[in-house]
Amino acid sequence: MLNNIGLPGLLLIAVVVLVLFGRGKISSLMGEVGKGITAFKRGVSDGAKELEEDASAEAKDITPAKETDKDKV
Repeated sequence: MLNNIGLPGLLLIAVVVLVLFGRGKISSLMGEVGKGITAFKRGVSDGAKELEEDASAEAKDITPAKETDKDKV
């Protein structure tokens, strides 16, 4: 059904939406969408950093600090 919508159909839909909501309302709505996308990307990058920190904490070097400790092992 959506395959039959061409360029004239999309333009008609855009004009109807613009008339119904007005330019200001659409502008503010797109601003909120942009803020949401930015927040999502920030959350994903923070999660990735957290996973990397957890992995690096588990892979810490556990070699003995003193020479006498090496003899005991």
